[in-house]
This record gives sequence, structure tokens and C-alpha cells, in this order.
Amino acid sequence: MRNVTKKAAVAALAFACSAAFAGDWPTRAITLVVPFAPGGNIDFTARAISDLIGKSLGQPVIVENRPGAGGVIGAAYVARAKPDGYTLLLGNSGPNAVANSVSKKVPYDGVKSFTVIGGITTNPAVLTISTHIPASNFAQFNAYAKGRAGGASVGTAGNGSFTHLAIELVRAATATPITVIPYKGTGPAAADLMGHTLDAMVDQITTAAPLIRDGRVKAIAQLGPLRSPLMPDVPTLAEQGFPAVDATLYTGLFAPAGLPPAVLDKLSSALTAALKDPKVQQRYREMGAEPTALGRVEFEAYVAAEAKRWASAAQTSKVSIDD
Repeated sequence: MRNVTKKAAVAALAFACSAAFAGDWPTRAITLVVPFAPGGNIDFTARAISDLIGKSLGQPVIVENRPGAGGVIGAAYVARAKPDGYTLLLGNSGPNAVANSVSKKVPYDGVKSFTVIGGITTNPAVLTISTHIPASNFAQFNAYAKGRAGGASVGTAGNGSFTHLAIELVRAATATPITVIPYKGTGPAAADLMGHTLDAMVDQITTAAPLIRDGRVKAIAQLGPLRSPLMPDVPTLAEQGFPAVDATLYTGLFAPAGLPPAVLDKLSSALTAALKDPKVQQRYREMGAEPTALGRVEFEAYVAAEAKRWASAAQTSKVSIDD
């Protein structure tokens, strides 16, 4: 009985300390780590809301880019940080789900090492092909691939990347013969696709859209459950008679595990307010991303489910970067 009473007292003291800490928090600038290079979509996603979150909290939110290893370097930095609310992560499906799926050497758990603050956007992938290929839909591309030795050459952002697992999902669902060509990022792959030395590639709609609009590549299938408003004329695989494939990239706001509940509440409220801003919603939709409608609890469950789904995809396709 004494032990129970002692534990209750300790818990009550910890809660009181947390509440007292949160009452003053924040008293200085907050760092929002983007685990990718400046100028990309994830960087844009962070900068679109950082000022609004800062205004809600009364302290500046400074975006800091820590790129490398597909987002793992920046995510690992945040996972090791003190859970005091002053170091946050603009996470996404790559470092928070795919990384652990393809490697046992990642120095954190994409789910357990973080506190989920809230979702920001979802962004489906799209399959694009070179303009030299005589195909305007997935069935025609499939026939083209089957008529070539080794199948179609499909570029990815690198072994074990989100785009790599996405094309493996397509291969498994459609039995399309392909040869995966890993690149150091989607930029070099897109260059070869436009130069007709690569047959196809998977990319986020946000980055592929300008190339598609300019006619430099052709989009033949969206890899999400629904058509993106950015490409209403491009059907999903399911709409074209093939099994559904869901290669949707999410972004969200995370903190190190162990964030005080009162601080979490403040951050979650600030994020929710920022995402309700019409200008933010318009910016995200213009780049092809959809502001998430999931609340904090629902998004936490979604993040955990996505980690399991991508782990299953990696296991089924036998993708690993540890070999």
C-alpha cells in the first residue's frame, strides 16, 4: 500500500512540475528541424507554418535544415534531443516509417522515439514515363515493359527510399516487369527521364507536377487511393483496372519522446490553428499536398499503421539497405 501511495505521489509531483514548466513555456526560440535540404517540398511545408506557430506561442520558430541519409540524420538529431518542446521535427513517411523498414541500423524508432504533435499534409506519389514511350495509360506502359528484355527501367530516389518501395508496390500489384535504377535523389532521375535514358520513375505529385504541365514527362497513374486535385485528369491504378496501390507520403510535426503533456497541448493547438489558415491551405494545395484532416490522436494511430504497412512492403519485396 505504501508503494502504491509513493508511486501516486511521485506521479502527481511529476505532473505538477510538467504543468508548471508548461505554464512558462516557451521562453525562447524553438528549432524546427527539416531533415532534408533547403528548397524542397518538405522544407516548403515547414516554412509555410513556422511563422504562424511562432506567433501563436509567442516565440520565433526557426527552421533548421539537417539533410542526409534520406532524412535519418535530422530525425536522429531530434530523437536524441531533450524533450522540452524546443526541438521539433518536420517528419514524413521517409524517416518515420520507411527508414526502419529497410534498415536495422537506423539509430531510432520512427514511432516510439517521437511524440506525435499532429499531421500536416498527405501527398500521393505519381508514376511518370518518358515522352518517347508510346503509352498514355498504365496498361499500355505494362505492355511496353513486357516487350523489353529486363522490362522497363524505373528510377528511384535511392535504394530503400520511399520511391523505391512505392514502385515495388506497383510491381507486386501489377506484375509489371521492371528494372529498378537507384539515383541519389529524384532530381537526377528526372533529368534522365526527360533525356529519354530512363523509361519511368515514381515521384511525389508536388515535384512531378511542373514537369508534367510542361510536357517534359507523361503521368500515367496516381499511386494514391484517390485522384489528387492537382491532377484531376490522371487516374489511379485502381481506376485503370489494376489492384489499388497506396503510396502516399505524409508530413507531420514531431518532438522527442517524453514531451510533457501540457507542452504537447500547446504545440498541438498552435499547429491546428496554423493549418486552418486559408493561405496555408491554398499554398499546400497549389503544390499538390492536402492538409490533413486527422486530429492528434488519429494521426498518431495513422503514423503507427503506416510504419507497419511499409515494413510489410519492404519484407514482401525483400528490400534492405543493410546487405
